[in-house]
Amino acid sequence: MNIIPMFLKELEQETQTTRKMLEIVPTDKFQWQPHPKSMTIEDLTVHIVDLPNWLALAVYTDGLNFAAEPYNPPKAENTTELLDLLEQSVAKGKEALQNITEEELLKPWTLSNGDVILQNYNKAEVIRVAFCQLVHHRAQLGVYLRLLNIPIPGSYGPSADELSGEYQREVASTI
Repeated sequence: MNIIPMFLKELEQETQTTRKMLEIVPTDKFQWQPHPKSMTIEDLTVHIVDLPNWLALAVYTDGLNFAAEPYNPPKAENTTELLDLLEQSVAKGKEALQNITEEELLKPWTLSNGDVILQNYNKAEVIRVAFCQLVHHRAQLGVYLRLLNIPIPGSYGPSADELSGEYQREVASTI
């Protein structure tokens, strides 16, 4: 089984869903956060758009040491800039996937903080983690938007906002 075509397909599908979610993020809410320990919408969305860059990080490096390479997130001042950053990040991730072989996906990759090893992966596992993080944080954004009473699009089918009352009753009656 070839995993690279599956990764490319997943990248495209998750990008479409992510784009729909980011398109509705109001710039005037960038500094909003649901709790003092939570990220602001700006920080969360910038993290989301940066995650496809982790595909390139997995492909082109043998690891990441947070102590030696502190995270410097990109900057976005509005929703349009967020979407532009997403497209740039996805292009880098796609290019990286097109430049690796199935065999190279099995090479080791280490996440560390100084001398402390946080995780040992292979390159394919880092790519999976990046996709999981993208989905996780996009869902987190959905909760933020829901708390702001902003209707959200569906991810893997229609959202409650997209469903009509009649359809909701039909679904509820089958459960």
